[in-house]
Amino acid sequence: MTANLSRRGFLKSAAAAGAVFYVGANTKGAMAASNSADAMLNHFVKITADGRAVALCKHVEFGQGSATGLTTLIAEELGVTMEQIDYEFAPSNPAIYNNLLFGPFQGTGGSTAIANSFTQYRTAGAAAREMLISAAAKEWDVDAGALDIVEGVITGAGKSAPMGEFVAAAGEMEVPAEPRLRDAFEWKIIGNAQTRRLDSPIKVNGQAQFAMDVHLDNQMVVMVRRTPQRGGTVVAFDDSASKKVKGFIMAQALPTGHGVAVYAENTWAAMQARNALEIEWDFSAAETRSSQEIKDEILAALNAEPTYNVNKADRTAVKTTVDGAATVLEKTFYFPLLAHAPMEPLNCTIEQTAEGDIVLHDGAQMPTGPHMAYQQIFELPAEKIQIKSMLAGGSFGRRATPDADYQVEAALAFIMTDRSRPVKLVWDREDDIRGGYYRPAAGHKVRVGLDETGAIIGWDHQVAGQSIMKGTPFEAFAVHDGVDHSSVEGIADSPYTIPGQALGLTDTEKATSVLWWRSVGHTHTAYVMEVMMDLAAKTSGKDAVDYRLDYLTGEGDAARKAGVLKLAAEKAGWGSAPAGHAKGIAVHKSFGSYVATVVEVSGNVDDGIVIEKVTAAVDCGIALNPDTVIAQTEGAIGYGIGHAMRDQITLDGGAVEQSNFPDYEPLRISDIKAIETHIVASAEAPTGMGEPGTPPSAPALANAIAALSIDAEHVAELPMSANGVEFA
Repeated sequence: MTANLSRRGFLKSAAAAGAVFYVGANTKGAMAASNSADAMLNHFVKITADGRAVALCKHVEFGQGSATGLTTLIAEELGVTMEQIDYEFAPSNPAIYNNLLFGPFQGTGGSTAIANSFTQYRTAGAAAREMLISAAAKEWDVDAGALDIVEGVITGAGKSAPMGEFVAAAGEMEVPAEPRLRDAFEWKIIGNAQTRRLDSPIKVNGQAQFAMDVHLDNQMVVMVRRTPQRGGTVVAFDDSASKKVKGFIMAQALPTGHGVAVYAENTWAAMQARNALEIEWDFSAAETRSSQEIKDEILAALNAEPTYNVNKADRTAVKTTVDGAATVLEKTFYFPLLAHAPMEPLNCTIEQTAEGDIVLHDGAQMPTGPHMAYQQIFELPAEKIQIKSMLAGGSFGRRATPDADYQVEAALAFIMTDRSRPVKLVWDREDDIRGGYYRPAAGHKVRVGLDETGAIIGWDHQVAGQSIMKGTPFEAFAVHDGVDHSSVEGIADSPYTIPGQALGLTDTEKATSVLWWRSVGHTHTAYVMEVMMDLAAKTSGKDAVDYRLDYLTGEGDAARKAGVLKLAAEKAGWGSAPAGHAKGIAVHKSFGSYVATVVEVSGNVDDGIVIEKVTAAVDCGIALNPDTVIAQTEGAIGYGIGHAMRDQITLDGGAVEQSNFPDYEPLRISDIKAIETHIVASAEAPTGMGEPGTPPSAPALANAIAALSIDAEHVAELPMSANGVEFA
């Protein structure tokens, strides 16, 4: 999706030295320019008089590389090097900085940052370039068509000068109706494997400012003692012991009743005072189920008729076909709740200015959410709410909740003060693991019928689990005919051409709170699809790659999926393995991208599995920043494999049993000996890369383990370490 940037008119900027030139789309689709006195309105590009360019990034940077990607687009079209451009985060304003794939909503997610911005940011950069060139052409009395901007210098027709000399004059120019975008053969930065991330140096040298680094004058730190069971409320509390902690200020029950906020002069005092609280809870409306009860509910749903017939198939006919097949493969899968566990726990800082504006400092993934919530909480118009986006230390979906949970919590803590002091909300690791939102638990029951040749003739597939989208603002576009598509994505829209397939879905009661998790429903649907395809190939005595290719016919999705499958197999040396080693493969499409993964393992399930190497092939359209694509693929693979190996969130009477990394262990660098990524050259529009590496990683591992011996089983319940697989 692209923005309509035609028939635009520019407002005029002050023609004084030192003027700053902004380019961006306003609510009517027109372009706008202003000098520095006009603040940060209606802009994507900023160019100062000294020729320094700045890209205004509408997407948060939490490690996925979007800030570098968006800046690359501006730099390429404008005609500057990556050393001549900086980036800043755009303010919260969904009328201007909305995600073009989300609608009137500003946010980062679904691996859409580059996909929705590719044309938009290139167009903004090209418009700025042509206006600067027009200003220079007018002054030099030459044809603008003879000029270009190269490394920040306007050159051509025997003339040259730094573009900064024409900033003020450019502000007087009309915007081109359709600025010319550079052809691919002209690109110097897009697709350049040598382009490095702009945020890496400051993260290495400590200059990077994350939300946790915010420290305002005279601020208080607030930490919340939350209900141990989701839905519990405070009856009463005693802060007598808390008052003895040096630095303690006060304690107040949140207006929601879901916890007690403890205010202190610093984080350590807030922690100690919070831990000293005595609280009486009311759990009458709280989650009380255990993990086993939740699992039993999901498995029971799999053994009953599904609520929704997702693909409208004749289920009776499909069952009859499977029952009459020469070979019937049947497997039941279960996936537990999972935490996101980003390295930087949730936090944000809120203050009120002398003018009465509310300012939130936050690594905001979906700034429109807290912006709207704050208008209600503080009873202020949108323009009186400011959200200053900071770097965020990871998210994986956790910083984007439908109810803006932690930002609202900070606001509630702030309104219980006299607002004379900023309030910084801090979560610790235990808060994050025990009090957050989780990847839903899900189950699958699959029965596949094979004929005498091993070909699939019927596929009966049932899914049961907790809907993420229902009951949220996203329900209107994510749920159709009662079906939450995020529960069945990767099955209902699989590029595989599978004959006789029926797909059913049943929603079960949500456990505590659920949320999208890196790659959302694809986290479990890819696992099931790829393990069952592998099991069918193994049962048929056919090569796992060749078997999959038989069901990837035609052009489009199937061809691109087949392309990465063959490339991964080639680069991994498929078909051969050292003695005592085995390889497993999986391939999946998600968020518009195609990823195939080959995992090579050694050892055995009893004495310990060793992951020797992971080889991935990626087709994400134009690889805007190849270095970032590789990094995101490797990170996503590690995230998927690490969680499949040993992680789960379990409940005892509704309370989360895990608390920190010792019992919710992230992937260790020693868990995977080697990893490499290969990118398919493509001229297709760029698609997402923050998440697509995750779905095929775990099933490739499962398939590799099953390939170690002829009688080895495909692991059907995760995590593997709790279900018969030891890792060395």
